[in-house]
Amino acid sequence: MKTFTLDEAQSLLPLVESLLKRAAASKQAADEIESELSGLVRRIHMSGGMMVDIGSVIAQRNTLEQYLERAKETLAEIDSIGVQVKDIETGLLDFPCRLDEEIVLLCWKSGEPSIDFWHTTEAGFKGRQPIDERFRRRSNSGSRPN
Repeated sequence: MKTFTLDEAQSLLPLVESLLKRAAASKQAADEIESELSGLVRRIHMSGGMMVDIGSVIAQRNTLEQYLERAKETLAEIDSIGVQVKDIETGLLDFPCRLDEEIVLLCWKSGEPSIDFWHTTEAGFKGRQPIDERFRRRSNSGSRPN
């Protein structure tokens, strides 16, 4: 598992935030198309059948698949960096960090100006605590992939 110092995580934040926004936008676009298609299915069911522009439906399905694939690829790119996406809608990211021989998670949520919180792997988001001096003292040389 890749671990990050606070400085490393902070320096990656603009890139990872941009990727997260791309994934979220793709997912939202896919959700909208899926909602339109579900509405069409309901209207067909409620009316007992109706004429449908099959070409349009096929095009929507193809676009839906493209958006889903783009979101999936973008999330895989974030994962390959070593950052964990916890919630795409709220923009919640965790950066694994070694602290006193324990792996903890530097925690960032979309809209926050910087990484200011951390939590244990067990505590999750509800257990967030403010970053303290233990994280700021660490040098970039303390990070190592495992």
